[in-house]
Amino acid sequence: MTTPPPFSTVIRAASRDRHTEAENSAFMGDLLGGRLGVEAFARYTEQLWFVYRALEEGGAALAGDPVAGPFLRPELLRLSALERDLDHLLAPGWRARATALPATARYAARITRLAATWPAGYVAHHYTRYLGDLSGGQLIRDTAEKTWGFRHKGDGVRFYVFEAIANPAAFKRDYRALLDDLPVGEAERGRVVDECGTAFALNTAVFADLAAVFPLPA
Repeated sequence: MTTPPPFSTVIRAASRDRHTEAENSAFMGDLLGGRLGVEAFARYTEQLWFVYRALEEGGAALAGDPVAGPFLRPELLRLSALERDLDHLLAPGWRARATALPATARYAARITRLAATWPAGYVAHHYTRYLGDLSGGQLIRDTAEKTWGFRHKGDGVRFYVFEAIANPAAFKRDYRALLDDLPVGEAERGRVVDECGTAFALNTAVFADLAAVFPLPA
């Protein structure tokens, strides 16, 4: 009898195409290619603030939840780092002027709703965001430092610096082990896989909105 693959492997395989689509979005390609200015990077960081505010405010109420609670590791929290970055990237008083693009508003609203109604669905968004930024986010940090002269791991890119995680590879292994042991049935796991795909699609939609705000000259 064939042993089924770990759940974390199932999620990764099922989300691969959506993940690739997000990574290859026009906005992200232009940003990483140095074809956009620091204003685009700042607006992207602003959109992340709305998403992570929803994640971390929603997660605060799930600390004791048997499904979502084990994933809520304090080492991952990003909101304070994002706010410090935005203090550096934008003029004082940026909170009063911060505006969520339509796709960002939909993304944040879905996270907030799932945190209140479906903890396993919240985990799907927690996984796609935090593990993605712990991995691929380092390329964005490196590019930002080289392109716009931010101090290495300093203000402007602190969001990407997980100072409390000494061994990212080990941390990711432990996180995936939690996914493998997610205490829900098979049908619920299938819904979680689908929600991971939705999370990537929502992220791609944010990139599309940003591309419309920062089009390259023809």
